[in-house]
Amino acid sequence: MSYFNLRSQLIRMKKSLLVVGAVLAASIASYSQKVTLTDDKAGKKVDVSVDGKPFTSYIYPGVAELKKAVLYPVRTANGTLITRGWPMDPRAGERVDHPHHVGVWLNHGNVNGYDFWNSSNAVDRTKNKYGDIIHTGISSTKSGKGKAELTVSADWISQDGATFLKEKTTYIFRAMGDERIIDRITTLIAQEDVTFEDSKEGVFGMRMARELEIPSKKLEVFTDANGIATKVASLNNEGVTGNYLNKEGVTGDDVWGKRSPWCELQGDIKGEKISVAIVDHPSNIGYPAYWHARGYGLFAVNPLGDKEFTSGKKTLNHKLKKGESMTLRYRIIVASHDLQNSEIDGLAADFSKVK
Repeated sequence: MSYFNLRSQLIRMKKSLLVVGAVLAASIASYSQKVTLTDDKAGKKVDVSVDGKPFTSYIYPGVAELKKAVLYPVRTANGTLITRGWPMDPRAGERVDHPHHVGVWLNHGNVNGYDFWNSSNAVDRTKNKYGDIIHTGISSTKSGKGKAELTVSADWISQDGATFLKEKTTYIFRAMGDERIIDRITTLIAQEDVTFEDSKEGVFGMRMARELEIPSKKLEVFTDANGIATKVASLNNEGVTGNYLNKEGVTGDDVWGKRSPWCELQGDIKGEKISVAIVDHPSNIGYPAYWHARGYGLFAVNPLGDKEFTSGKKTLNHKLKKGESMTLRYRIIVASHDLQNSEIDGLAADFSKVK
């Protein structure tokens, strides 16, 4: 081997070692981030922080306020808010539609004829039947390096006082460099015979900040499961940069009603590139699920809305007999960079191993 060939090979080896070292350093830094849960009983919440900086909070107010527990707000690793503020903490220029869209939640629009999705203080309970999800306790909290776990319980109760379901949910919060990950594993146990009737209003969703909406061009009207129409106005699009993309390459508003293992929302808030992806789990009913994702900021995955999403060609009324259960698993990825499809695929493959 000539001197020049040997020198070139040594240079390549040195560069490779530098790359490996950088990757290893980043990995070590990721796992050294401490994810801490702080139970604030007076505030009826559990705060989630990474190295002392706020990430999100599990909020469980009484039935007179929110009608279900939520994660609110959600921030990037840089502290940027990605969830809408209204109605909890209004911000200038936001939409003020759909008061039940708060933070991150899980519920459904028709359980034994009761609407858990649209339930809020704004609805008239004499005209339609609604249900609430009442937080009943915190089973465990575990903080640690790289991740933390929170396990909680709740009851799904009709406005008439019947308990349809008991819920056990585990949240796993992870910090990896400039990425934040939330896994939600929810088991619903039927307390009587229960039917999740086909409805587009479901199931796992979040409401995004104005900057992450798709720029709006016209006033739109959306009708809920009870036939109640909500007008969504066209607003000033300055700083509004959002766009959807699913695994199959479908973009924009066209992701609505399409099946896919994951869907991503990309945008920019004050110069910070932001990607938010929701990942379905292969063990979930209806996998890969339909996406109830709207340009005005609703980002939801729904495995229980076949009739609406297929224009009546299929119907799915999922039944549980008393004592039977259903488990739903979802992952949210929040990154301060443009997530590549291969990265989401890798995190989805990792998530598929979660039991």
